[in-house]
Amino acid sequence: MSLHTPYHHGDLRAALLTRAEATLREAGVDGLSLRQLARDTGVSHAAPSRHFRDKQALLDALAVTGLHRLGACFEQAVIEGPITTRLQTVAYAYLRFAVDNAELLPLMFARRHNPTSADVQQAVDRAFAVPIALIAEGQAAGEIVAGDPRRLGLSALAALQGLATFIGSGYTADFDSEQLLDDLVSHLTLGLLPRSS
Repeated sequence: MSLHTPYHHGDLRAALLTRAEATLREAGVDGLSLRQLARDTGVSHAAPSRHFRDKQALLDALAVTGLHRLGACFEQAVIEGPITTRLQTVAYAYLRFAVDNAELLPLMFARRHNPTSADVQQAVDRAFAVPIALIAEGQAAGEIVAGDPRRLGLSALAALQGLATFIGSGYTADFDSEQLLDDLVSHLTLGLLPRSS
């Protein structure tokens, strides 16, 4: 289905989310509206409200979609080998995802979400299950510094997200982005190693 082909049958909710994500990439959050989605998909102006009660519900659904996709990227990135190598592949997967989904990421990590939304919280927990499990596994083997695995993962994620933002903005145009990622992953990995007394 092209971006402006009228919707005829199938899963309307999925069609609305697909079109909403395309609009997000083209025009940002301000360009999203349920009425425009209805026009773009060729349905009545009331049809989207059967799936999303308002724009915030639509944004939450886009966030959940992005988190599911990120979790799948992490799962596909897992390889056999030393824990540091496995963490590196997960870090590379995150950076690629972040650069490719620059418009979606702010929605995924926005604090505007309904605090009672179980869907968003479950999606967050599931998305980061792989890197947190890898950190915990490395700690159990004595290969990663002690501490709360979620907190360690958050620190690493913040650094990766910062680099993704720089790359996406063109700020790092004078550098090779792959080399920058290699540098960052090396620094993160060294920071996760147990400290010698």
